[in-house]
Amino acid sequence: MDQNQMMERAEQLVGKIDDLPTIPVVATQVLQLLDSPDVVIEDVADLMLTDQVMTARVMKMINSPVYRPSHEITSLKRALVYLGLRHIREVALTTSFIKAFEAGTGPFDVNLFWEHSFGVGMVSKIIAQKVGYADLEKAYIAGIIHDLGEVFISHYMPDEFARVLAHMEQHQLKLYDSEAEVLGTTHCEIGLCMARSWNFPEAYQEVILQHHTVDAATIDPILCAVVNLSDLFCSVRGLNYGDREWVSFNLQEEQAWQILKHHAPALATMDVERFCYELDDAVPDVQELVRSIFSSTEQAEH
Repeated sequence: MDQNQMMERAEQLVGKIDDLPTIPVVATQVLQLLDSPDVVIEDVADLMLTDQVMTARVMKMINSPVYRPSHEITSLKRALVYLGLRHIREVALTTSFIKAFEAGTGPFDVNLFWEHSFGVGMVSKIIAQKVGYADLEKAYIAGIIHDLGEVFISHYMPDEFARVLAHMEQHQLKLYDSEAEVLGTTHCEIGLCMARSWNFPEAYQEVILQHHTVDAATIDPILCAVVNLSDLFCSVRGLNYGDREWVSFNLQEEQAWQILKHHAPALATMDVERFCYELDDAVPDVQELVRSIFSSTEQAEH
């Protein structure tokens, strides 16, 4: 089954859902405000402050190990200044993504999903820095949202997803391959449908669609390769939905690695084993970030 057929199947499945999550009103207004050529930080901060949950999450993200400010940032305005206007859009999209699916139930534990997503985001930022990718925050956000379709399947198609997981474990497949065999499509195509409905930038849409098929990427193949390798690294270092997926890989044989080595020849001499130890050190940071984001939300809602 080719990707066009899988895309048609994904559109059919997503089209059946009447209550698709949408970006919260405040986030939509923030995105519209950021499109204004004369936007000022104060106006964005005032608007975001009307959504306590979004504000709490933005503050947690800014003060997390991902951004590592030199000292704790305690005001939203200072947080937005620290981010810069070009990255506020990305944080708004990320917090909206979290909010849309936080209450979902399904075969995956939601915290394990976010641990994987934030793990891929953090590792993407590390790899992006090593290969000289210009926009580290873009790599981070792309890593967080790459599995958008996964949480959709788990939330809206729990019975089908349970069959996917059983098939995956029985035949020792990667989740992507099991989805294709059982559903006739994958989380990549379904995620693209969601990303389009949310008007994600094209580079993010491509990462969501092609992070398992990086050789098909044309808009930003470096970004796709970064997220692909981050996904693999996290999957073999324990940030992989609770060790349910069968994943094994040889870095030198990965297409994404070849793409990155072409872009950054210095990678050929990288100490991969040492790099994996660095990732191990990042795992507790990821788990703490997920706990803090969700605990801050619960406090904001009560």
